[in-house]
Amino acid sequence: MTTKPRVLLTRLLPQSGIDMLKQNVELEINPEDRVMPKEHIVDRVRDKDGLVCLLTDEIDAEIMDAGKALKVIANYAVGYDNIDVQEATKRKIAVTNTPGVLTETTADLTFALILSVARRIVEGDTLLREGKFTGWAPMLLLGSDVCNKTLGLIGFGRIGRAVARRARGFNMRIIYYEPERLSGDIEEECGVEYKTINGLIRDADYISVHTSLNASTHHLISETEFSLMKKTAYLINASRGPVVDEKALVMALKNKQIAGCALDVYEREPAVEKELLTMPNAVLVPHIGSASVETRTKMAMMVTENIIAVLVHNTTPPNIVNPEVYEK
Repeated sequence: MTTKPRVLLTRLLPQSGIDMLKQNVELEINPEDRVMPKEHIVDRVRDKDGLVCLLTDEIDAEIMDAGKALKVIANYAVGYDNIDVQEATKRKIAVTNTPGVLTETTADLTFALILSVARRIVEGDTLLREGKFTGWAPMLLLGSDVCNKTLGLIGFGRIGRAVARRARGFNMRIIYYEPERLSGDIEEECGVEYKTINGLIRDADYISVHTSLNASTHHLISETEFSLMKKTAYLINASRGPVVDEKALVMALKNKQIAGCALDVYEREPAVEKELLTMPNAVLVPHIGSASVETRTKMAMMVTENIIAVLVHNTTPPNIVNPEVYEK
């Protein structure tokens, strides 16, 4: 009788993914619906061939050394800055992610944040629930238009382009920044204009961040950038928390350097700068960019397919981050 490969899952996923994993591997699941402490991962990964982890799990050399039999680390996310990919590559461990599947859902959430902060939706909801709505009034909760304004996209990958498609429906002028400018044909096709990052920050009414987190993007938006923004501008971040200097953001809001912000991610998740929690012009949601039933289920299936490819079929997984592990 052939022994199934053994896999550790650090947190519950949508059931269809778990069911498919159980059909193909011997699965150990974190029984508690919370972040698995690192020491527990170290202890439980020792006899495992595969590891399914989340962005909230920091997977470093210590964990990889404990899991001497590890062949694959499958991240339940597009981003993988929580994994030391270099150390995994040294040990010939495949690292995978779930790209593409959450593009449209995250773009939906981004545009919801834009509309919410611009039209003061959360403030209005709170006012009404607290029994303070006394009837229509000419000056009640005046917000900002979105239609015909300028949207600045920092990062113009899959999600940035999906947000741009939505913005065209609001007749917005769309400007973007990437370290390398796109071709004129792509700019024309997407209906966007290229700007330097400072030019974008100066011109945009809404600045939406869609870049990955790395050494060059850590605190990409900080004191200097807030000083360049229009006083009527809004910052939206649904990418990675540390791209924005949260303390500098608090100061920019307090000093009325900008009109407001809408965040799905935070610099030190799950902690949030306390002063942000008291600011009515800060719309804050708990990292739910991909949180639709359809998308989270697709992500679970992609993770499963990556695991099965490596451990059952002994083939290169479809969403490999470090393909060099398969080079001879």
